[in-house]
Amino acid sequence: MSTTKKVTFTAVAVGIGLVAVSACGSSDSGSGKTDSKSVTLVSHDSFNVSKDVLKDFEKRSGYKVNVLKDGDAGAAVNKAILSKDNPQGDVFFGVDNTLLSRALDNGLFQPYEAKDAGMVLPEYRLAKGEKRVTPVDSGDICVNYDKKYFADKKLAPPKSFEDLVKPQYKDLLVTENAATSSPGLGFLLGTAAEYGDGGWEGYWKKLKANGVKVVDGWEQAYNEEFSGSAGGKKAKGDRPLVVSYASSPPVEVLYAKPQPKEAPTGVATGTCFRQVEYAGLLSNAKNTKGGKALLDFLSGKQFQDDMPLQMFVNPVREAAQVPKLFREYGVEVKKPETMDPKKIADNREPWIKSWTSLVLK
Repeated sequence: MSTTKKVTFTAVAVGIGLVAVSACGSSDSGSGKTDSKSVTLVSHDSFNVSKDVLKDFEKRSGYKVNVLKDGDAGAAVNKAILSKDNPQGDVFFGVDNTLLSRALDNGLFQPYEAKDAGMVLPEYRLAKGEKRVTPVDSGDICVNYDKKYFADKKLAPPKSFEDLVKPQYKDLLVTENAATSSPGLGFLLGTAAEYGDGGWEGYWKKLKANGVKVVDGWEQAYNEEFSGSAGGKKAKGDRPLVVSYASSPPVEVLYAKPQPKEAPTGVATGTCFRQVEYAGLLSNAKNTKGGKALLDFLSGKQFQDDMPLQMFVNPVREAAQVPKLFREYGVEVKKPETMDPKKIADNREPWIKSWTSLVLK
């Protein structure tokens, strides 16, 4: 999670893009030489940063930042791996814990430890000695619900995975494709964590029988299919349940005119999976010096303080300043589903294959 500011957000993760995108998508001028005055960040569609914050970095560092947005996080990671020998940029931001091992195993990044890496909260730090990526943000992938729909129907919204397969919620849920979308994969992993290796497939059979709808990515699910989204220029959908983020409600408040006293959407906190996003210096980056400066910026206090109301995710830096609106309307998930990185690495591909066969065929 969009290249224009809209009434609602377009994410992964979650955000509204508005940073200028380089026409060529690379810091290479085309002559085969590195343009040392510019640095290119490759990311998913939701990358966003305040213009003043970005300009301040450019002024202090001397680098012009080009941002290339490459679709949903899952698709962006796959494209980056395929182009790793001749990358589109210098730094990649947006690979998360559901896809990290795929990126590392394919040699996508070269080692670099960001200047403020020691300020990352302990729970988000990687294994000692792993310096190929830097934690940047965290968020919880959860089912969101349209409060008005459930109030009008006098129906209590779901609270848990188990609720979603009940008859009263038939044909109400839309989720993203686990093979192409980061939140879609996170939702799959959440069900695997909840029901275990031997139970998640049975759960998805029930979910399919209960009318779950699958679309390619978050943008389509939230802004086109979900009835609770402000929807931008597109008509609202008719599904009152959507796989999104625990931090989605503040977005609906921030961009509503006038701002409501209460968020129009809620979060089923028993359906959440904890996501952590990372950034790294691409293995064949043309401007490694500029890339290192950009990574220092992403982990620095100025960017971390700016991030919550730009991409609607949580900063991972100790003592980062989280804005009042984000705290007030966001939902704290006290017990999200999590999964050991090794288990994700060992099972992700076979689980996606099984999920695709089970749900999409």
